Amino acid sequence: MLDTILITLLIVAVCIVLLGVKVFFVKGGKFPNSHVSGNKAMRERGIGCVQSQDREAQRKPRFSIEELEKALKEI
Repeated sequence: MLDTILITLLIVAVCIVLLGVKVFFVKGGKFPNSHVSGNKAMRERGIGCVQSQDREAQRKPRFSIEELEKALKEI
């Protein structure tokens, strides 16, 4: 049982080191940006993050003041 745990921990440690080679061994290294907005091809196509699109949509007023006044006058 102890052998299995030690082998598992060794495999996980090796995986972490291999995933972080650029971060650990390159000066100024960092993990690549895998976010949708960080992808140049996606930005060129106008595809963005759902959270960002939702935030932008919530900033825009649903009705202009003129539309609201007109609706109130009709009531």
